[in-house]
Amino acid sequence: VGGVSDALGRRRLIVGASMILIAPTMLAAASPGLDVLILCRFVQGLLLPFIFAVTVAYVADEYSGADAIRVSGLYASGSIFGGFSGRFLGGIIADFAGWREVFVVLAGLTALAAGFVAWSMPAERRFLPVLGGLGATASAYRQHLRNPRLVGTWAIGFGMLFSVVATFTFVNFVLAAPPFSLSPSRLASIFAVYLLGMVTTPLATTAAVRFGRRRAAMVALVVSSVGLALTLSSNLAAVIAGLAMLAGGMFTVQALSIGFIGVAARQARSSAVGLYVTVYYVGGALGGVVPGWVWNLAGWPGVVGLLLAVTALMAVGVRRTWREVG
Repeated sequence: VGGVSDALGRRRLIVGASMILIAPTMLAAASPGLDVLILCRFVQGLLLPFIFAVTVAYVADEYSGADAIRVSGLYASGSIFGGFSGRFLGGIIADFAGWREVFVVLAGLTALAAGFVAWSMPAERRFLPVLGGLGATASAYRQHLRNPRLVGTWAIGFGMLFSVVATFTFVNFVLAAPPFSLSPSRLASIFAVYLLGMVTTPLATTAAVRFGRRRAAMVALVVSSVGLALTLSSNLAAVIAGLAMLAGGMFTVQALSIGFIGVAARQARSSAVGLYVTVYYVGGALGGVVPGWVWNLAGWPGVVGLLLAVTALMAVGVRRTWREVG
């Protein structure tokens, strides 16, 4: 997707993918069985990079300096609200109506968002296509892989989604069991802590403009670590506060990371973002699997210990690879 965008442009890919995404979402609601449902979800997954990766490159192309930091923060806030809405509405609707109705509602929301994007998003003004076909694209990838600032940022993105997926997957087992014993709808409402990211991200981007990305990211990682520790409590309010701190801190790091790619990659930004998204989703996939092994050995405290170690490695990456702009 990154290579295609670097050659063909940004806006039409974003708008086109947003429109096409409505179809597999509606088809998922009509799935006759699990195989078709998984196929529809797979098609959704193929379309999402045309929105996420290309939008980040669009921001990096069209904005610079403090404006780029602020706009990246706004985009991250929108992603946070979307992540919350999908999980929260999905849990509530599934609890009271059914899973098919969840996809119908999501398709409707997707149609509204796609229409708004098509109406409001300006055409590119500063986009410079990467010419030369596959050879030029391969050359761009080689340059990205030799850029330690980009490689470090990809690793930070890996750790961010690994931590978020692991936390909000396995904490459900804790909260569904005694002494908490939360119902599916109450578990879905826990995702309201995502909304804290909409508060912390603008604050963090303001701090990044004033003090530098590196310092803002380090503070966010400390907040995330304290939040992880709080989830070990047997008090529900403390656990929720810890999840809120974790979400707020990690989403701040995400906003700063996607903004930093535009600084670290001076050309072929979409392919640089594409590599970031690839590593980011690998981290998310492993975040749903690897902590399970730790869970079987040491339960939730073991998972928290693993995630604290991952957060510490992310802090090392921030200090080493973001130094030039800290």
